[in-house]
Amino acid sequence: MALFRLPSSGPAALAPRGNGLLCAHRRCRTSCNGLTCAIQPRLPDALGADLAVGRSDALRAFAAAWRRYSEDIAADRSYPFLIFRELDGAMVGGITLANVRRGIVQAGTIGYWVGQPHAHRGYMTAALRVLLPTLFGELNLHRVEAACIPTNAPSIRVLEKCGFSREGLARRYLCINGVWQDHLLFGLLHEDFRG
Repeated sequence: MALFRLPSSGPAALAPRGNGLLCAHRRCRTSCNGLTCAIQPRLPDALGADLAVGRSDALRAFAAAWRRYSEDIAADRSYPFLIFRELDGAMVGGITLANVRRGIVQAGTIGYWVGQPHAHRGYMTAALRVLLPTLFGELNLHRVEAACIPTNAPSIRVLEKCGFSREGLARRYLCINGVWQDHLLFGLLHEDFRG
C-alpha cells in the first residue's frame, strides 16, 4: 500500500508518518507531560531518544524508525498516522493500526495519543472517524480492536463515540511506565460500523 493522505472531515486531517516530520513529532510528543504520558507505553528506542536539533545519532535513529514504519506498511503489518489540525497544520497526535492479522481473522489493533495542549478538543474522535472507513474499506479489515486503562475516561469516550463496543477486561495487558496494567478491551466490526 502506498503512502497516502486521507481526506478529512472536521478539525483534524490524517497523514501517514514521513521522514520530514521530526521536529513536529518531537514537539507534539514531548508536550504530553503528566496524564497523557503516564498512560502510554514507552516510545520505541528511536522515538524516545533526545531529538534535540543537531543530535545526529538521534536523527539517524529517528530516520531508521521511519524506515521501519515504511517497511511495516509495505509488509501490511502496521500503519502509523499522524494527526494535523486543519486550521494551521499543527500536529496534534497520532493513531497507529498495528498487529494487522490477515487470513481468517482480518483484524488490527489501534493505539493513539494526543499532545497535552490538544487534549479534550475532539481531535482524536474526528481523526478516528476519518480513518475508520479506510481501515474497513481499503485495508479490508473485518474487525478493529483497541484497549485502554480503565481510568482513562477520555479514551473510553473516544472509542464509544466512534461505535466501539466494550468487550472485556484484560488483566496486566500492557506494560505502562514499567508496570503491567489492566486494560479494557474494545472492538468494532465492519458490519457494525456506521461510516
